[in-house]
Amino acid sequence: MRRDPSFVSNVVAWERLPARAARFADFPAALDPRLITMLQARGMERIYTHQAQAVAAALDHQNVVVATPTASGKTLCYNLPTLQACLNDPQARALYIFPTKALAQDQAAALAELTNVLETDIPVRVYDGDTPQSHRAAIRSGRGIVISNPDMLHQGILPHHTKWASFFENLRIVVIDELHAYRGVFGSHVANVIRRLRRICQFYGSDPIFICASATIANPQELAERLIEAQVCVVDENGAPQGEKHILIYNPPAIEPGGALRRSYTLETRQIAGQFLKDGVQTIVFARARLTTELLLGYVRDEVSDPSSVRGYRGGYLPSERREIEQGLRRGDVLGVVATNALELGVDIGQLGAVIIAGYPGTLASTWQQAGRAGRRAGVSVAVLVMSGAPLDQYIAQHPRYLFQHPVENARINPDNLVILLNHVRCAAYELPFIPGEAFGTFGDVTDLLNFLAHDEGVLHASKNSFRWIAPEPPADSVSLRTGSNHTVVIQDISGSQPIVIGEVDRETAPMLVHEGAIYLHEGRQYVIEMLDWENGVASARQTAVDYYTDAMGSSTITVTKEAASDVVGDVVKAHGLVDVLHQTTDYRIIKRYTHEVLGFGKIELPGQQFETTAYWLSLTPDLTAQLEAEGVIPKPNNYGPNWQEQRRAARARDGYKCTRCGIPESPEQQHHVHHIKPFYTFGYVRGENTNYLAANVLDNLQTLCPSCHRIVETSRRTNAALDGVGNILRNIATLYLMCEPGDLGLVVEAKSDYTLSPTITLYDNLPAGLGFSDKLYELHTDLLMAARDLVRDCVCTDGCPACVGPMLDVSTDVKAVTLKLLQAMQIS
Repeated sequence: MRRDPSFVSNVVAWERLPARAARFADFPAALDPRLITMLQARGMERIYTHQAQAVAAALDHQNVVVATPTASGKTLCYNLPTLQACLNDPQARALYIFPTKALAQDQAAALAELTNVLETDIPVRVYDGDTPQSHRAAIRSGRGIVISNPDMLHQGILPHHTKWASFFENLRIVVIDELHAYRGVFGSHVANVIRRLRRICQFYGSDPIFICASATIANPQELAERLIEAQVCVVDENGAPQGEKHILIYNPPAIEPGGALRRSYTLETRQIAGQFLKDGVQTIVFARARLTTELLLGYVRDEVSDPSSVRGYRGGYLPSERREIEQGLRRGDVLGVVATNALELGVDIGQLGAVIIAGYPGTLASTWQQAGRAGRRAGVSVAVLVMSGAPLDQYIAQHPRYLFQHPVENARINPDNLVILLNHVRCAAYELPFIPGEAFGTFGDVTDLLNFLAHDEGVLHASKNSFRWIAPEPPADSVSLRTGSNHTVVIQDISGSQPIVIGEVDRETAPMLVHEGAIYLHEGRQYVIEMLDWENGVASARQTAVDYYTDAMGSSTITVTKEAASDVVGDVVKAHGLVDVLHQTTDYRIIKRYTHEVLGFGKIELPGQQFETTAYWLSLTPDLTAQLEAEGVIPKPNNYGPNWQEQRRAARARDGYKCTRCGIPESPEQQHHVHHIKPFYTFGYVRGENTNYLAANVLDNLQTLCPSCHRIVETSRRTNAALDGVGNILRNIATLYLMCEPGDLGLVVEAKSDYTLSPTITLYDNLPAGLGFSDKLYELHTDLLMAARDLVRDCVCTDGCPACVGPMLDVSTDVKAVTLKLLQAMQIS
């Protein structure tokens, strides 16, 4: 690769991480001699320094979090204390929690190896959705180690704790591996599951210690203590050896010399991965989304002589498919795999030589975690980060040292998110009655919530001494830990005589992925969605073979309900608070494979999704607005002439008070907008000088649009090019400072907000009740604006491009200039 000039010319950074020798320590004095003998039998005369520190702390009955890189031997940090507890007390129990079933199966095999060498009977059993019913009773009543996942703990263990009485009475250790995976919505749910677990342990008289293991994150102590709500001992000095690793940042070549538009990163990924695979290097390709994963799988298979040697791996595959792929990777039958971050976690998938990361994963922590999947045991390995044309990717391509020198992000959770909290108070009340005034973890007294459940929902019986569950169904069955909602949409293949379930998606993303007309991809196979039964949550798919895929589009409107704080910074007002969000998925594009040419459009007719959440917004002061209007940076408000209101009413009446684009009727609370098909400003109306408004406002030039569709149409014209550009950049830059995906933040750009009465950009937490991102963005206001300015200023394009100001549709050639002027005007002097 170094000898290939065409490849090297696109490498913006090539970092060689040298091999590093191990740092060893003696076995902790309190470690059982039988365990030392076991380790020595496996060739370990000493253990790594971080292992010794973690084991010593756990044997001293401290909660521990171990935060060291991938393949550093974190497993031993919790296996040794657990085995010692079981050796010292035959009745002792331990619970291992992994975020996925694959990790649970992996760990069971590793523990079995240790107990075999130890020559003692310490049962190790997996209890998850795949465990046969005939085995479950023995696991519940047996001793030893139970390995599970948060979903099974939530739905299959805690609600049935009376069957687990001896287990909870003797529970000594709880292990939470892959701690960094418990962030955002998932982490907020799991923190509440841990609250329920501790509540039940207290009922049975046990007080287990917690041992957490995490890949490198900025705040392991904060996350662990927020998750388990107890103090922890932090172990983050890595003593493990490391093989030589090469990290490359590859920016695809420009389509035209000196231009900013670049070749497709997916096609570049295909070529790079194909080169490794042709040379027999076992390779994993990471993609950011399910759709990209399936597209790349097809592309990479086209590069190799044996397409069956390359497999896909993502959420939505059936368990049997995932186990088969994992085993194939370990055996070497599978030479390549294209995966989402589902394989980012520590599943043992053998000795991979190369990692290709298709597009920046969204966080530094994920980038390093994915890069660590190659060279896990020894030898030279390589990780290639292929940049897309997105602003975030191009920011890192322009500032590659950010990847190597900037600390990884903080993982954020919000267990007290009201929607999530209320769901778990329901679950906890089903498990054990609440006493009035009883605290639920560190949230404290939940009596108000219990009264709501008793009097408004009628699922609890309230008495003087208790709140007891009286509803017929256990609430945990309807609460999903992986999404903000409680429901999913099942995808059925109806190609044969009988429908076959091939996958599922959460309800929030279903309108984007499985709307009628969507091309749904699964293991490289194409399906067209013929029907989406929204009420019953079933999408009917039929196998097809087409040379295109679909990409859905939508828009949001927001209403501020409560302002928590605001401040004037220069000529910008920053604020954060509560907002109501209405998101509407309205259209989809039909896009040709390989060329990515847009072939056409289709409509999506599904109900909008409304929720309350938290948001951060910034608006321009009246003085700055007037200045920028005068300079032509932002457009002046249109004066549509004296007949505007009359024509507006006539257009809405003609269109039946429905959006002509998506068909949604007006609500009593908000009238639809009326849009000029040919822009009003092109008619040259000047008040008092001409009557050109008459031609502009003829009914044939007007159409009724709902606010969401109006925003999409206006965005396609980029009439607010500078505001749109800044909003697009801020949304992308924000993920550099927050450990979240771009989809975790919603964006609304308004030329004149109904709330601020000024040009306004709003970033909102894309989850009911929010996750705390908005508060952090409020604090980071100045840093965000400075980073956004640097991104636009340093972009090599002349007029603006997707790498800086966003998608270039019908825009003027000065969009980059006006966006940069707006950002400079918003800076603190």
